Amino acid sequence: MTNSSLGLLVQSFFTDYLPVQKGLRLSSIRSYRDTVRLLLCFVAEQRHRQIAKLSLDDLTFEQVLAFLKHLEQVRGNAVRTRNQRRAALNTFFAYLASRVPEMLATCQQVAVIPVKRTTLPNAHYLEREEVTALVRSLPRKGRFALRDRALLLFLYNTGARAQEVADLLIEHLELEPPAKVHLHGKGDKWRICPLWDETVRQLRRLFTDSGATMKGPVFCSRRGQPLTRFGIYKIVRRHAAAWDISGPDPRRVTPHLFRHTAAVHLLEAGVEVNVIRAWLGHVSLDTTNRYAELTLRAKAEALQACEVGSEVSGVSPARTAWKDDKVLLDWLNAL
Repeated sequence: MTNSSLGLLVQSFFTDYLPVQKGLRLSSIRSYRDTVRLLLCFVAEQRHRQIAKLSLDDLTFEQVLAFLKHLEQVRGNAVRTRNQRRAALNTFFAYLASRVPEMLATCQQVAVIPVKRTTLPNAHYLEREEVTALVRSLPRKGRFALRDRALLLFLYNTGARAQEVADLLIEHLELEPPAKVHLHGKGDKWRICPLWDETVRQLRRLFTDSGATMKGPVFCSRRGQPLTRFGIYKIVRRHAAAWDISGPDPRRVTPHLFRHTAAVHLLEAGVEVNVIRAWLGHVSLDTTNRYAELTLRAKAEALQACEVGSEVSGVSPARTAWKDDKVLLDWLNAL
């Protein structure tokens, strides 16, 4: 196997297989790129040759094992990062096996490298009272006051990922009743989320103020360009850092924390878990079920309902629509 075949396979993996056949987005492709780049640099150093002179014969099972060990012991990567790199390598080597049958034995060995067990990170969220206080603390005057208020409210309303918000165009919004937004998520999948009346009102004000066009981005920077993920992160940090919690289990308010918050509050409002899974764009229901462990309030209510002597029949049935939850709407109306 020649070194040129490795270069051609790597090129086709990134230019055809990932974007065309698998339909991955640019951010996901960059994650694969970083993993393959790290592997090639590691193998080149171990083989004492330039990357351009590597061949498929250099990509052995032993080299992959040594690379994963290197990630943890030398680069200081966490177990979760190591597992993510391993998953990317599985995809890469599976592609190699489909194109070069001589690599099948090595690829099969790589495929059975076990995932290291690790505890799931704590997923924090904001209580409803904290969300209310945060929204009320937002400035009402200033060049970007409307944009920032609409952005934070949109994050909480939809539970959207930062990249989904960064990619959002005005044409993806339907502001006439029933208002909704079309979000482009992971795996090149689209989903629809309903919008509160207050969210719609803030978005309309934002578009009127900025003179936006249908093809333009919803949330813009000072230069009129779409906000990036990092730009959204900075805006959230600027307004919400006061709600951080320090200590042995610290909480840092970020755009993704609003996603956790939306999920927990949906659960507390009685929304069925499959609806929340579709709302947030989760592939697996297990991911959504994690949020059920976050809310002590729900556990306390369940315990009270099961208490000896309690009138179980008197417990009101869970509501199936978030808009029916009066507590959530009360603070929206008070803005």
